[in-house]
Amino acid sequence: MSSDQSNDELIAILEATPRVLREIAAGVERAAFDKAWPGEWSPRTVLAHLRDDEFLVTRLRIERMLGEERPMLMPFDEQTWAAGRWTGRDEVDELLDDFELQRAASLQILRRLGDAEWARPGYQPEYGELTVRTWAEHWVEHDLNHIGQLRAGLGLAG
Repeated sequence: MSSDQSNDELIAILEATPRVLREIAAGVERAAFDKAWPGEWSPRTVLAHLRDDEFLVTRLRIERMLGEERPMLMPFDEQTWAAGRWTGRDEVDELLDDFELQRAASLQILRRLGDAEWARPGYQPEYGELTVRTWAEHWVEHDLNHIGQLRAGLGLAG
């Protein structure tokens, strides 16, 4: 993914995700979060994925690119994660709270970066050569895809 958005605009989109998720969840019957649609995760699992992916994958990749010289970033096996994921703090409000906390930590890192840090490289077999910047673009796309997935799974308009 390549975008014309500034680094500040990417950060603003990432910053908005917790609010958007809360807006989606507001007023939705909690039982709806457990209904999986064919070939997809349930909305609860999508929320858990966003929370867990934030600190297990996404932020970790940024941290490694900032702290190491061109690190090899391993793929994340989402299917294995989903099959054995931690289900503690799995209520919708807990998932939202935990995601918001994790995202705030990620944003603190991104906000302090200068141009040189945004250009720090890494390599991930699924994506090839990355920089902190291109990973942040992927991160935004990841958020937007899962927001759409949640809306569809909960029967909400786009």
